[in-house]
Amino acid sequence: MNAEDYVSFVDAWEARATIRTRPRRIVEDDTRLIYPLSRQPLVLSETFNRECPHLRDYALVQSLYKFINDVVIFETEIVDKTARSIAKDRFAIRFPFACRYDAMTVVVDEDYHALVAMDFMQQTIALTGIEPIPLPGEIELSRAIPAALARAPQHLRSAVELICVSIAENTVTNDVAAFARDDSVKQSVKGLMADHLLDEGRHSGFWTRLVRIYWQGAPQADRETIAAIMPVFIREYLTNEIQNGFDFVLIDHLPVADSVRQALKDETLALSFPINAHHPLVGNIVRFFRNSSMLESPCVRTALVDYLPAREVSA
Repeated sequence: MNAEDYVSFVDAWEARATIRTRPRRIVEDDTRLIYPLSRQPLVLSETFNRECPHLRDYALVQSLYKFINDVVIFETEIVDKTARSIAKDRFAIRFPFACRYDAMTVVVDEDYHALVAMDFMQQTIALTGIEPIPLPGEIELSRAIPAALARAPQHLRSAVELICVSIAENTVTNDVAAFARDDSVKQSVKGLMADHLLDEGRHSGFWTRLVRIYWQGAPQADRETIAAIMPVFIREYLTNEIQNGFDFVLIDHLPVADSVRQALKDETLALSFPINAHHPLVGNIVRFFRNSSMLESPCVRTALVDYLPAREVSA
């Protein structure tokens, strides 16, 4: 795809953007879960179910707060920064007006997602009476993107930033889709995720197209340099460190014996996903590399050998 071939999604945004079309989501006072059990393995652990199953809803509410906090950081500190820079034509990689207009709709959408998430958090506090425990001040991308940029020469830092944000936007889209399909949670939570997904599906395509435009015009030497940086980004992005840190803080706030806390922490560490081709988010990341045309480059396939199916390594 060339920059000249880019077609804006302005009509789709005007017709379907959640900020224009969706009602406020009100959290229900019912018996459904406020957060999926599958997304918080702590409450499924043997020790938790033996020693403190009555604390399940407390742990799930805190996990929702952490999820909302992550959304706010991701939308306002990560995606907003890059999209706003592109929209205002201050990004080192120049894009035509149609791309910049769409980038501004991404800014509007993402800030609105953060606002809606904060509203839902306040509603949940009012409904449950459960105040948030201390929440992380950063997300995995807060570390992964700077780690990648630190390895990039100055002239490639914007390209690396663009690709990292694009990977994240494509990964979160599929993650939110799984959340929106979970029938165990409150309808308002499913609605919240479905609204988010409606916008993120448009965003993921937007970022993929921008990377395709950049990559198809990038010199081979720059492609090779960027390819070598990608495994660094992936390792930092998929780390369990921040999630484990939150889970430990959550465990410390549970009114249980010290021996139970230690057992819960041990089980939490044992449940962490290894960062390899079997990690549940790697498939989403590989799909982005394929759709953006980056995976067509041998240097990218070589750099990602630890994450690719065998058929794509030798393609």
